[in-house]
Amino acid sequence: MSDPDYGVLLDDEIRAYMKRSDEFYPPDAVGLTIEDQRAVYNKMCAAFHQPHPDGVQTWDAPFGGVPCRRYEVVASDVTVVYYHGGGFVVGGLESHDDVCAEICARTGYRVISVDYGLAPEVVFPGCFNDAYSAFENIAKTYSGDIVLAGDSAGGNLAAAVAHHARGRVDGRIKGQLLIYPGLGGDRTQGSYLRHANAPQLTVADMEFYQQVRSGGEPPKDDPRYAPLQDTDFAGLPPSVMITAECDPLSSDGEAYRDAILAACGQAVWVEEAGLVHGCLRARVMSRRAAAFFDRVVDAISRLGAGEWPATRP
Repeated sequence: MSDPDYGVLLDDEIRAYMKRSDEFYPPDAVGLTIEDQRAVYNKMCAAFHQPHPDGVQTWDAPFGGVPCRRYEVVASDVTVVYYHGGGFVVGGLESHDDVCAEICARTGYRVISVDYGLAPEVVFPGCFNDAYSAFENIAKTYSGDIVLAGDSAGGNLAAAVAHHARGRVDGRIKGQLLIYPGLGGDRTQGSYLRHANAPQLTVADMEFYQQVRSGGEPPKDDPRYAPLQDTDFAGLPPSVMITAECDPLSSDGEAYRDAILAACGQAVWVEEAGLVHGCLRARVMSRRAAAFFDRVVDAISRLGAGEWPATRP
């Protein structure tokens, strides 16, 4: 299968974003040491970081022993628990700070960003244990409804928490919003083949991060690691998956939607054309990426309000 023509699929604004991104984080960065990868990723995120909207206040404090950052702009009965992306290897409270601040300002909901442990220092199931411990403590600390959200690796964790919470924290999770999540889908079909060598994320990159995350051999049939490996998709909260067309992970959103619908649940998958993995950072350079983020914010707002469908046409 020949590679798609990204010169046609991607517009000038996205190409300008990728060029700027690559100035900090070159395509062969997986060959760097983990310490150096984190340094270039942090530098890149800092370059794209946007000021907090007026009125957003933040506090850093642990939940369940896990460092977290809380964002509030008004009193709210809805809490968004956000898990950042970064392949389980890079990222943290700073990398997605402006994203969380903007979600808070635009929805009015409390947002809590979870700084789960990173590999290789913390290998699976450590990252999941952190994610769930923080969620469980947040649920005990704040009454009201909860929306789980996350991008890429964070989308994986949000879904894994949703699966594990069934029968444990019933009725509190009003929805989950997964942004180009990696859910452990079938790598022999769909976007895994069509966009195996996509800009910003390749299947080879994914293999590297998987090895680091698992500490060797990835576990099998464990939904805490790969939610699509679950055998039961009933009882999950209303779910919205928003993915980028030019991303090997896009098919995971489709597969997860289909699994939930087959179990008579509520799920929507939206694939946004002409975008790449990590495009949240492109929202100030690209009209397409800005519209992508608008859809993310709108879906979180609707899920928190108990509205379905949670996406506009």
